[in-house]
Order: sequence, then structure tokens, then C-alpha cells
Amino acid sequence: MSTTAKSSDYYQERNLKNLDKIRELLEELPYFCEDFIRGVENRTSTLTRLNYCYDLRIFFDFLANRKFRGRTDARGITLEQLEAVTDTDIEIFLSYLSHYTYMGKELSCSECAKARKLSTVRSMFKYFFNKGLISVNNTAKVPTPKLHEKEIIRLESDEVSDLLDTAELGRGLSRHMEGYHERTAIRDCAILTLFLGTGIRISELVGLNNENINFADNSFVVTRKGGNKAILYFSDEVAAALEAYMEQKKSDGKVPQKENALFLSMQYRRITVRAVENLVKKYASIVSPLKHITPHKLRSTYGTSLYRETGDIYIVADVLGHRDVNTTRKHYAAITEDHRKSVADRVKLHKSEDGE
Repeated sequence: MSTTAKSSDYYQERNLKNLDKIRELLEELPYFCEDFIRGVENRTSTLTRLNYCYDLRIFFDFLANRKFRGRTDARGITLEQLEAVTDTDIEIFLSYLSHYTYMGKELSCSECAKARKLSTVRSMFKYFFNKGLISVNNTAKVPTPKLHEKEIIRLESDEVSDLLDTAELGRGLSRHMEGYHERTAIRDCAILTLFLGTGIRISELVGLNNENINFADNSFVVTRKGGNKAILYFSDEVAAALEAYMEQKKSDGKVPQKENALFLSMQYRRITVRAVENLVKKYASIVSPLKHITPHKLRSTYGTSLYRETGDIYIVADVLGHRDVNTTRKHYAAITEDHRKSVADRVKLHKSEDGE
């Protein structure tokens, strides 16, 4: 198998699983939803389409039980009935999402989740409207819910140091956790150091293979959102953590010869997203118990540090893989308060005695 084929295994498997789940969910949706999902296939990822299906499942369940009062189930809704959905119905749907019951579970959506579901519904209505299959698109009349900016949660420099020390030394771990720590400490340090030293996404980290790492110039290849490849660079500190972990793997006779994943679970398979999330939570809860630190918060920590060091929002956007610099600005512009403080005394209102 070629290096290119090897490096894409994880993403190919993930896409195949997503496609299987999409087909399964389409069985619960009206017949025309399959046309919509197929229609957006060339411009969306499998994950995006999977999320569309999850969102539409909630929407059509709402229509069946609320608008049509149980006269039809979600799968039986027709395009004629879809055309009859008004902007008021959509507004009621958004209100409904604040607290609703689905499959026996009580659920609620944040402003962000409501906005995403509205975006999904709009995309579907727009698709059928443009195709001439419905004559009106009332979703265009419904404004997107206002999103209130959340405080950016990240680790301060002393907390970063404490987090890495905790992963290395195991301080504060329960007796049960200590039993596993000796086997995972070097791996965990490498994972945390890579997050904090490069700002990569959790999916990018989990998808890394051994051959993606190049110590000759401290670079590595990641697969970004949408499947594009990018070469990123890391510091000597990150290199040392990665080399220590890869050396440990080489000396472990239990590592399968055909397993090319960089980060392995204790079962010697590619580590999962959930396992990495739990790993970060385990150490972060010891170092900073009042902050809800996730892998994405480690990414924010890196982005903030990079912006503070460079002051260049475009460099930060490029390194983090943001397609739109406004996304970066929204997340990291809050730290411009540091810059404001630094220039507070620059403008003098009274001239000094020497005329300056």
C-alpha cells in the first residue's frame, strides 16, 4: 500500500461510516430528502450531510406532531405539505427547540444549535425552490437567532506548564488512574504538547499516521476540513515529545506491524476522538477545575498565544486552517485588550517642560 493510501485510511473509513449512517437516517425522513442530500453532495463533506440528516429528523418530527397534529408521520410528509410551511411555523420550530422531547428524551438547543438547524432547513427549502419543486421559500423570511459572544476559555501560560507537568508526573491522579499512567504518560504528553504547540483540530490529530511526521525540518502533514492537505511546522519542544513517544512505540513489541496510526490506544489501535477528549479532561480537571477545558480549548490557547506573539491575525488564520479570517478575528480579537492596555499611556495630553 502506498503512503498516500495509508494516510487516507482513517478519513476513508470515517466517510464510509458517515455514508452508512446517512442511508440509515434517510429511511426515517420523507422520500424527497434523499434528493436534497444527493443534490448537495458535490459541495459538502459527509459529516456536513450527516448533520443535515440529524437536523432534518428533528424538523420533520416537529412538523408531523405539531403542525400536522399526528395526521402523518415524519416519513409521510409530502412536498406539497412542505410548501405549506409558513415563516410562522419556522419561528415556532425555533422556539420549540428551546425545550423539546425526541425519542423519549428531553432536549434543548443553544442559540448556536438553533442557528445551525435553521441553516439546514433553509438549505433544503432553497434547494427545492431552485428546482421548482416548491413555489415559495418562507424560510428566507426568518432571521437567524442572534448569537451572543461567549467568553473565550483558554489556559494561561502557568496552567499550560502545570498541565504538561501533570501529564508527565501523574500528580493528582486517582489511584485507579495511576495504574495506567506509567503506560500512557509519554503518549499523553506528546498529544497535549502537539495540541498546545500547533493548535491542530482533534480530528487532525487522531488522523495522523507515522509517515506524516518529518523530523528533518520539524514538519507534519494534516488533513484539514474538506479533505485538503496542509504542511504545518512544530517547535523543538514538540519534536522532543513526539520523538520520545515514537521511540517508546518502536521498543514495544505489542504494536502491530501493520498499524500506521501515530497515536495508539491501550488496545494498540488508532486512538479515538472520545479517548482524546477524556484524556484532556482528566488532566485539565486537576490543573484548572473551574475551566471546562476540551481539545478545542487547547487549540484556542495556542491561537491566543500565537496572536499575542505575532499580532498578525492572517498568520493565525492560516496556521489554524480557518478559511475566513473573520472566524479567527471573532475568536481571538478579544485579546486585543492587551494591545489597548499597552498603548494607554502613549498619548500625552500635557506637554512636558522640555516641550515634548
